Amino acid sequence: MSAPPAPPVSAVLRIPGAAPPGAAHRTHRVRRVRRALAAPLLIALVAASALLAVPPREAAAEPNLVTNPGFETPGAGDMPACWSRAGWGDHDFTIGPTGDAHSGTTAMEVTLANRESGDRKALITESTECAPTVAEGAQYDLSVYYKATTPSVAITLFRHDTDLGWQYWTDVSTLPAAADWEQALVRTPVVPPGTDRISWGVSLFGDGTLVTDDYAMVPVEAPAPDPVCTGTAQECAEGAWDVLPVDNPVRSMHSVVLHNGKVLLIAGSGNDEDMFAAGTFTSAVYDPADGSYTVIPTPVDMFCAGHVQLADGRVLVMSGNRAYPAPDGSHDYQGFRDSYIFDPDTETYIRTNDMNDGHWYPSATILGNGDVLSFGGLREDSTGSVTAERWSHEHEEWLPLHRVNQTWSFWGLYPAMILMQDGRLFYSGSHVFGDGLPGTGASIHDHDANTITDVPGLRAKDERDQSASVLLPPAQDQRVLTIGGGNINTNPEANRLTDIIDLKEPSPGYRPGPPLPQGTVDLGAGPVPQTGDQGKMYVSAVLLPDGTVLETGGALHNRADPVFSASVFDPTTDTFTPVAADPEARGYHSSAFLLPDGRVMATGDNPGDGSWNHKVSVYSPPYLFQGDRPEIVSVDGNEWEYGETRAITVDRPITRAALIRPAAVTHSSDPNQRFVDLPMTVAPNGTDIDLHVTGNPNLAPPGWYMLFTVDANGVPSEAEWVRVGETDAQALAAALEAAHVHDFADDLDAEPRGPEPYRESAPVGPAADAADAERAGPADGAGDREVPESPTVGVTGCERAYGDAGVCVPAVFPESVPPTPAERCSWLRERGIEEQPLNGGGDPLGLSLLHIW
Repeated sequence: MSAPPAPPVSAVLRIPGAAPPGAAHRTHRVRRVRRALAAPLLIALVAASALLAVPPREAAAEPNLVTNPGFETPGAGDMPACWSRAGWGDHDFTIGPTGDAHSGTTAMEVTLANRESGDRKALITESTECAPTVAEGAQYDLSVYYKATTPSVAITLFRHDTDLGWQYWTDVSTLPAAADWEQALVRTPVVPPGTDRISWGVSLFGDGTLVTDDYAMVPVEAPAPDPVCTGTAQECAEGAWDVLPVDNPVRSMHSVVLHNGKVLLIAGSGNDEDMFAAGTFTSAVYDPADGSYTVIPTPVDMFCAGHVQLADGRVLVMSGNRAYPAPDGSHDYQGFRDSYIFDPDTETYIRTNDMNDGHWYPSATILGNGDVLSFGGLREDSTGSVTAERWSHEHEEWLPLHRVNQTWSFWGLYPAMILMQDGRLFYSGSHVFGDGLPGTGASIHDHDANTITDVPGLRAKDERDQSASVLLPPAQDQRVLTIGGGNINTNPEANRLTDIIDLKEPSPGYRPGPPLPQGTVDLGAGPVPQTGDQGKMYVSAVLLPDGTVLETGGALHNRADPVFSASVFDPTTDTFTPVAADPEARGYHSSAFLLPDGRVMATGDNPGDGSWNHKVSVYSPPYLFQGDRPEIVSVDGNEWEYGETRAITVDRPITRAALIRPAAVTHSSDPNQRFVDLPMTVAPNGTDIDLHVTGNPNLAPPGWYMLFTVDANGVPSEAEWVRVGETDAQALAAALEAAHVHDFADDLDAEPRGPEPYRESAPVGPAADAADAERAGPADGAGDREVPESPTVGVTGCERAYGDAGVCVPAVFPESVPPTPAERCSWLRERGIEEQPLNGGGDPLGLSLLHIW
């Protein structure tokens, strides 16, 4: 008996937002639509749920886990048993059985017309009777026969979390249009912990017609090989660090992994006023293949610039240091408007047009269309820049001010702005320097709508100075982790806080994560175990090819007291595992980043005495001590397009393939770092594999990526380089228009705020100075503390009355230091800061009254 045919297209339903639990989606650049379930559909689904008796499974290749895979068993309403209508958005649609079947007498037809947003699908009913049971850590091969008049089709998965209920999981494949029946085959990712059932269907997200039939879901028989330890027991559990025999020749604080496998290390003046005065600006290119460095002529002081990798693999470097603070307090650090492109092929810098404003410490986030947005930093007059800047991929230039949406908001310095799957930006709350920015500490910026909406939950928002924020693997999950941080103005002990936000939720907010594992801290007399709530700032977070995150390095106070610890965060369990610590101090101006061979390189450290650590450390994670590595034998080309399928051959069965965007990191900040899953279709031999590239450029912005594969023991291959996305601007725009974008974060609790009244800049420093003076009180023996006119405290936390700009005498000493000149000078000497000249601004901390200096 076949189910009744679908109504004709003319008998359409227009029901904005109908969606089952967990089916949270949003679309790009359209009005947001709140989810609602129309009453007739709701009554039909409730009735079907109440009357449903589990139907017998139809004949299929066993063990097919899909109940009623060919729609032959009718349900209580007008949908076949164990199938429900699902979707969201604003469009005309029909969903129902049809007699145009691949086998048997019934198939399922979905049509969309006049689409403005959203998608529709027939979905396996999310119930214990219908949704297939799955095992944690297992994988399943899915198949479905389909016909489609449009390529706007994707296989979409949902999972049942035993604590949270039904959740969107992922899109595993975008399917091409098909005039006749085609079979789509794809393997699920590894089932996450806490998942007991999954549901899936084929989503239609563009105008057209989709017909599906003969669904199948089969468990994958892929036993993991026996684990092997090729190192010591400690190396296999914690990994190992090596300090390279050749020092980094430049004082680099910017690290960019280039698509040829080399590393661009940018120093500029390297926070050295003598080099600045001499016009000595440096960069170097490091080649991991032979350990060599090539020093590169550098046109301007790119000390504390911004940088981002463009769609073609060149590196856009924006702003930098126009001037160091003046001893007389007349100005602080100053940013210039200059901008350059570094070409990895010629290893040269090429001047672009200027930005609209100066930006010392700017953000830089690449968008799905290849454009770059930049915010924050200090202007040419040392005030805070409120000017948003946009680099046009199409025109290869910074757009004039009138062509860039402006909120006139000051985002601080190096604000971590992470691209979301719908093109909005998530400000995670991680930043560099200062505090007191308005709002909750984290927000969503819709640049097209020119609004900012705060999100709640970030703890200690004013102690996130040089914390690290990272989009957790995989990018499809849209979860962000923040780690540690401090405050250079008030100089408390850096914290152990970690917070996690799930941007798939209708109204996301941060939730507390596990406390950061502790290590040892050198307080001036050698390393001792951390105690209490001691954590670290200046922390680095690095995505690893096995889908975990390494956090490493850091310090307890402003440019002082290095912390020696590292741990690996597992996003599937939200837990940290301590691992071997870098033997070198890695505090201010340090960075760590992933190399194509799966190791992690760490450079830099610039403590308060102005010295520089030129030693370079390389970390081999535990997976490099666990037997032979899988090998990518061949790749079907290295220029990949969105939504397509690319073939690779490997030398053994694998469980995962992923793209990792190479690092462009400085000051704990790399907002473009991301790990993008590549769902697989695996041939019977287990080594010929089709990889399904996401169709959404916002998930994998155009550019070069490292392609890794991972075996069942979690051991990754070495990377192959592939470029994702056209460099043509019109092609990227078309890909964005066609992308399957979900309605995540579409029902925010806070009200969006629009542009502030026009202002030229934001004040930086004096308010912070006054607050510091109030907190610190008078120095013992120094009388009332003078508040310097210079705004430097609000920027660097250093008292500029002493020494040059490279030396940091803290404006506020740690609470553990007694507030006497003798104790303060002793604390400074223990950290290598000897006698410094006065700069003519008095002796605000009273350090010279006892002739100690």
